[in-house]
Amino acid sequence: MSTSASVTRIQAVVVKEFRHLRRDPRMLAIVLLMPVVQLLLFAYAVSFDVRHVPTLVLDQDRTAASRSYVSSYVGGELFDLVGHVSSANDVDAALERGDARVAVVVPAGFAAALARGEAAPVTVLVDGSETNTARIASTYATALNARYGGRLAVDWAERQGVDTQANGALEPRVRVWYNPDLRSTVFLVPGLLVVVMLVVTVQQTAVTLVRERDLGTAEQMQVSALRGGELMLGKLLPWTLLALLDAAVITLIGVTVFDVPLRGDIPLLALACTIFVFAALALGLLVSAVAPSLEVANQVAMLLAFLPGFLLSGFAFPLDAIPRVLQWVSYAFPGRYMVEITRGVFLKGAGVPELWLPLAQMTAYAVVLVTLAVVASSRRRA
Repeated sequence: MSTSASVTRIQAVVVKEFRHLRRDPRMLAIVLLMPVVQLLLFAYAVSFDVRHVPTLVLDQDRTAASRSYVSSYVGGELFDLVGHVSSANDVDAALERGDARVAVVVPAGFAAALARGEAAPVTVLVDGSETNTARIASTYATALNARYGGRLAVDWAERQGVDTQANGALEPRVRVWYNPDLRSTVFLVPGLLVVVMLVVTVQQTAVTLVRERDLGTAEQMQVSALRGGELMLGKLLPWTLLALLDAAVITLIGVTVFDVPLRGDIPLLALACTIFVFAALALGLLVSAVAPSLEVANQVAMLLAFLPGFLLSGFAFPLDAIPRVLQWVSYAFPGRYMVEITRGVFLKGAGVPELWLPLAQMTAYAVVLVTLAVVASSRRRA
């Protein structure tokens, strides 16, 4: 009888929440459409792919050898030759204006030095104001010069009558697993699923109890037979269903629009999403239970969802690269566990044997957060 009464009370809260959403179509539109819009914006705007870097050439040698060297930069997708300049001042001006990100300088005497068998210095200037582009361009330029130098060494040896085929050689065969085309979208979308859901769920639920207090309905619930746990569960269930609908839509868009592979078990992904949503909603309800006003609830929710979602979840940067203290802090936010799970399921086809630890950690996190939200709400009602 007691269990039946508890279920009835929870059902009443769920119905009330859905009625509230139905009476506020703008809120429903935000909950259902905002995640899709955010996914599209982030997926198209955030990219770590580096291609078509504008490149200038200052060829002070003007020989067949220097032209052959410059041509080694042409033909790939990284360097785009945007023009030749005649002086070092022109190079400086172009880099300052942002007309070029890379400048290749071939000094006079380049061909003569090669003909004498000497080292022929060349200079590659890289604009370091964009760190990611500069790092990749520098690495690629270094590899390109090493390859060109190796080809020159082989040509010289063959001119000396040395059979280069008789020597042993290293033949590297590098294969990239899980994302062979190295597309940043494939890397980002599973993480965006987590970040977008985290921001929306925490933000929306963080204001729910505060709004109840502002509207005066909190006092009505205080004198009702509702218990703290029943109130929390009744408020969590509607938002959980809406968040899972968002997750399904985001997953469908990621697979169909952005061609992100989904190699793993869909039921496992659904289970992880459900636990993650409960954890995120509980975090929002905890904020709502302790926040004194709607403005404070909004600000704290954004602080707890947006910044940790981006910086402490592994979404954009590997957690191994951040300071040790922040690595420990990241355990206080559910995005850390869920990003590992989504990338494992989407990209690697991982299952429970590989993902049981973050799944268990996130489950424990959800239980602790829901308990804290119930306790905080009960103390507020008292």
